[in-house]
Amino acid sequence: MTKDASGSGEVKAMALHPAYTVTNIKTKIRTLDGSKVTYSSWTKLFRLHAKAYKVLDHIDDTSAPVETDPGYLQWDEIDALVLQWIYNTLSDELMVRILETDTTA
Repeated sequence: MTKDASGSGEVKAMALHPAYTVTNIKTKIRTLDGSKVTYSSWTKLFRLHAKAYKVLDHIDDTSAPVETDPGYLQWDEIDALVLQWIYNTLSDELMVRILETDTTA
């Protein structure tokens, strides 16, 4: 909840972003292992779910908002969530090969 920008003190509920409703991404996207699930099929599935959960802008060529943008904190939080989805749908062997610190989806 946030206070009204007018200073009236009213509290408004913020809408829940659809990405927060995903409790287990592995039930939606199979694990990329390179043999049973190929990169091509995994990316098609991942993009489909990213579109459905309104996070496609985190994996396409859309630029991240600047840190001073009022929506940046939520964008950054959702970006971390999408990055977790990516890591959680990779086989252990592939994950350790691409795991990086301070990266975005």
